[in-house]
Amino acid sequence: MKKICFTAAVLLSGMMSYAQYTYNYLKAADQYYKNQDYNSAIQYYEKYLGSRNKTVKTDSYKPYAATSGAKTKVVAVSSEQQAVYKLAESYRNLHNYQKAAPNYETVIASDKGSFPLAGYYYAVSLRALAKYEEATKAFQQFLDRYPENDLFKTAAGRELENLRFITTQLGRKDLALYDVRKAPAALNTTGASYAPVWNPNGALIFTSTRPDNAASKNHTYVNRLYTADYANGQANNIKPFDLDQPASLHQGAVSLSPNGELLFLTRWHIDHGKKTSALYVAHKNGDGWSKPVLLDSLVNTAGSNTQQPFVLPDGKHLLYSSDKPGGHGGFDLWSAVIDETGKPLETTNLGEVINTAGNEQSPFYHEATNTLVFSADSRTGMGGYDFFASKGRIGSWKEPVNMGYPVNSIKDDIYFASRSNNKNILDEVLLGTDRAAECCLELFYVHKNRLAKQLSGTVVACDDNTPVVGAEVRVVNTVSNQVIYTHMTGADGSYAFTVDEFLPLKAEANATGYTPGTQQIAVPADEDAAGLTAPVLCLTKIVTPASPEILENVYYDFNEATLLPASFVSLDKLVRLLNEHPEMEIELSAHTDSKGSKKLNQRLSEARAKSCVDYLVEKGIAVSRLTYKGYGASQPVAPNTLPDGSDNPEGRQQNRRTAFTVLKK
Repeated sequence: MKKICFTAAVLLSGMMSYAQYTYNYLKAADQYYKNQDYNSAIQYYEKYLGSRNKTVKTDSYKPYAATSGAKTKVVAVSSEQQAVYKLAESYRNLHNYQKAAPNYETVIASDKGSFPLAGYYYAVSLRALAKYEEATKAFQQFLDRYPENDLFKTAAGRELENLRFITTQLGRKDLALYDVRKAPAALNTTGASYAPVWNPNGALIFTSTRPDNAASKNHTYVNRLYTADYANGQANNIKPFDLDQPASLHQGAVSLSPNGELLFLTRWHIDHGKKTSALYVAHKNGDGWSKPVLLDSLVNTAGSNTQQPFVLPDGKHLLYSSDKPGGHGGFDLWSAVIDETGKPLETTNLGEVINTAGNEQSPFYHEATNTLVFSADSRTGMGGYDFFASKGRIGSWKEPVNMGYPVNSIKDDIYFASRSNNKNILDEVLLGTDRAAECCLELFYVHKNRLAKQLSGTVVACDDNTPVVGAEVRVVNTVSNQVIYTHMTGADGSYAFTVDEFLPLKAEANATGYTPGTQQIAVPADEDAAGLTAPVLCLTKIVTPASPEILENVYYDFNEATLLPASFVSLDKLVRLLNEHPEMEIELSAHTDSKGSKKLNQRLSEARAKSCVDYLVEKGIAVSRLTYKGYGASQPVAPNTLPDGSDNPEGRQQNRRTAFTVLKK
């Protein structure tokens, strides 16, 4: 009997010890989870869940173990199902979808009702693992089962759009133009590396949670600022940024003013599980920086988070992300006018073109292309956070466009920094993304080769649009006034050439028999377009006046302008010609011989030419098609006298004539 009691006591003691260990693991895990220390939470949820089917050794680590003789306060802890769900959430928050997915699947299989969002995050994890068909099915199942009409239902519908977008992006034909690879290993060590910024002096500044020997053992994963020499794809001389960085505060994204005198930075801390971030400013102080000072409430609104600064190239505007009141939902992008000391003077929301009910973060502005790049999680894209680009300036933004794959990935792409000072914004880029990591953001290098732009045009005749063969075309850069291309048009009147970037141009053309012509070629609205067809350049034909045609048998009264009836036959033929060619315009001219005064002959010839015009008008010819002119004796076609000075009747008869000249066919 004593042996049985002893055995029972040992078993009971072992069970109590086992229960205490599992309770302590779960208590520790819940505490870390509450404080958003997901890495530590995972360790203890895994210990707890693993211990459910194992005998706990007496030398196992005892988290939060009470000292001998002390009473341990019992607090409420998660159930086993809640532990699995929080484990899945912890993995997801660390972007470890490979391990998040099976834990969400376990929760769904055991209890769909208690964890309604498990289905949504399970589908998100599948999409992040590139299991697109399974993700599509999982999102549809979530929509079929989820009863609420809220943001998650909207997000699930958008995720289905994302999956269709992903399929399109992965099938694009220009993917060979991109070079996307992880940044040098020296930048991506243990922990996260993100928020790259190019210092005006050429150095790279970034944020990292890498181990720091100078750090206290209690702050191993504190986010700190680092600097590195970066050139030709290599990073060297990595060291902490020369700034006061207390271990009690995390350092986030920074931005430097164009003159390098001001440093704006994000700082945050976690208090009772709640993250609070704000913007600070530091001033250049010799080779270092002054102690950062909190910006005032115009930017840092109490009870809200403000982060991710970016100073525009004018040095007078500060972009930032904040969830403060007055936005469109979640984090919005804002702009503040700042003075030379960095003090905010006024602030405005960037508006509904940029901001949505979701989150917009991490602004970057590329001056050479007038492009705002930012990261958003509520627009159609690859999934998670994607980069979007909007052309414009403060107060005038165009609809943002997803920057597509492979700039974006199926995971989170948040921080974008282009080193380009040309029209290729993707010439040299570092970005923060977790696309290749089980957890945490890493730095990636992106470059896109830009194919030469194809420009073409056609030279035609203005009157009938027929191609002008053999026209010399000169294309001129209107900014530098340099000729960048010359060409002789072929049978189709066309010309074509390439340029590295679209520029304001003009095409000048010359051709025999035509007057020179010029055509402006404007930069297209889509500067990323592969080509451009210039407006047609038309040249006006040079019209050589036709030779006058004599109207035979046109007679007038002697020394008068009155037409004789014998003239009507010849004039009626002219009427028929004009009716057959309704576009034709003519000039009627009359000439005299040299007898009489010059003044008299001029007046007489004009009157006779007018008589012919009056006759044609009476026959229905529009007066707008007719002009008349008297030339007197100024244009003889034969000698009025013979060489010996005697009269030449035959010559005088030829000079007394009426003619017409075709001005327009």
